[in-house]
Amino acid sequence: MIEPFTAPFMARALAEMVLLALICGPVSAFVFARRLSFVSDALTHTIFPGVVIGFLAGGLDGLFAGALVAGVVTAVVLTLLTRGGRVSDDAATAVVLTAMFSVGVAMVSRRSSYTSDLTSFLFGRLLTVSPRQIAETAVLVVIVLVALLIGARALLLRTFDPGGAAAAGFRVGWLDLWLNILVALVVVAAVRAVGTILVVALLIVPAAAARMVTDRLAVMAALGTLLILGAGYGGLLLSWTASIHHGVSLTSAPAVVLLLVAAYCLLIPVRLIRDRRRRTATVPRPRSSVHELVG
Repeated sequence: MIEPFTAPFMARALAEMVLLALICGPVSAFVFARRLSFVSDALTHTIFPGVVIGFLAGGLDGLFAGALVAGVVTAVVLTLLTRGGRVSDDAATAVVLTAMFSVGVAMVSRRSSYTSDLTSFLFGRLLTVSPRQIAETAVLVVIVLVALLIGARALLLRTFDPGGAAAAGFRVGWLDLWLNILVALVVVAAVRAVGTILVVALLIVPAAAARMVTDRLAVMAALGTLLILGAGYGGLLLSWTASIHHGVSLTSAPAVVLLLVAAYCLLIPVRLIRDRRRRTATVPRPRSSVHELVG
């Protein structure tokens, strides 16, 4: 039997998943804590017009630049619209999502010659990741991790105590922009491999699953990273085994996401047990003697 990861395309796919795990794990913890799931979902769709423009300008090689520009623009627009509470987060996100995605769809509908190529952008092609795409992802990984290390303290304070962050001299609006751009960069890094429809799972499910076993953000980030690594390896192996040995066509990216969701479901009982123990620990024990009642 051929070892799956000796095949070059499988090795490249695994390398891509390892890189994505390094950034999706930590960023997903902030997305979960800040309740930015809808924003993450929106970013996966608002980069679509940038993808179309990039494809028109440079073919498949132009997808990365187009997605990157569209993602950063979306992050800036969302931050400006929601700054100071002038527009609710949900309303601003919905408006930007529908506007930009509609622009992308309108552009695609006018040119049917490249519709099939852009369809892969919606669903991803993890097994066709090229060395150039891995290099581009690696660059984004370095940028995101460095930005997280530099802004970790401020972002943590903004997450749990916005008033305290402002009192400490941090500009909350800039911190929101910082995090939105980081989410956009993660989306751009992951979207070509797993597609816009599935990339949101990498930004939501890992932290949600890790939350079942811990309340600490740093531990959530570490566990989320490990979950993506495990799901990436297992999903690729499952896809290979199903296709080669059983003749079942199973796309690798959905297999990865399904394993993440399975991990989330399996960890739900752990959360229930933790909550039960916590409630039991907080229930005061009845006093058993008169001296205890008096004393």
